[in-house]
Amino acid sequence: MAAGAAHDGVSDQDLLTRHVEGDPDAFGELVRRHRDRLWAVALRTLGDREEASDAVQDALVSAYRAAHTFRGQSAVTTWLHRITVNACLDRARKAASRKTSPVDDTERLEQLLEPHESASAPAERNDLHRQLIEAMGTLPPDQRAALVLVDMQGYPVAEAARILEVPTGTVKSRCARGRARLLPLLTHLRPDGPGEKKRGEGRNRTQGTSVPPAAGPRQADPPDSGSNDPAAVKGGGGRA
Repeated sequence: MAAGAAHDGVSDQDLLTRHVEGDPDAFGELVRRHRDRLWAVALRTLGDREEASDAVQDALVSAYRAAHTFRGQSAVTTWLHRITVNACLDRARKAASRKTSPVDDTERLEQLLEPHESASAPAERNDLHRQLIEAMGTLPPDQRAALVLVDMQGYPVAEAARILEVPTGTVKSRCARGRARLLPLLTHLRPDGPGEKKRGEGRNRTQGTSVPPAAGPRQADPPDSGSNDPAAVKGGGGRA
């Protein structure tokens, strides 16, 4: 039987329940379902492959141990992302206190590309990604996390707010401040930026300042109507 076949059709919440009840494979199936998005969020938030790997590992260990605290007041994917983002923010703050740059060489920047793009993407796209991630690394961790979720991963603001455990207005504010700080660094990447020929001057253009996406838009998970999970704890789904 193929890996995961025994859990086909089983919801994330039921998998978490089975894990708590002693199913040795249930949590592994949850990891299989969500690890790619958790990894993408961690890598783009931290800008360092080793730090991102450690953050995801820390988050999954915390989720494994804290599964019994989950009360179903948010989607399991929201809960897992919340734990991962918190693990990333902890590491980003520690890195900032050591005054180390989250992105410090071309090799690391190239590794932030989507795995299926790393070898075959056009050089121009790779260069745009490198410049984007380098610019993102200049932001405070909270702003960076909000922009990663909303502008790079394509989460709705309401879902990002649930993951970060802050009001939607706070997510919007962090994104706006982050975009304002990034704009001077990314203006040259815009189609009408310096050095580019202006075309279609008569067209209507929405002058947005959102960060160019690092990959195609994700299909957002159906938003859950529940509030943040009050049972989550630091390192297991809550914030410091």
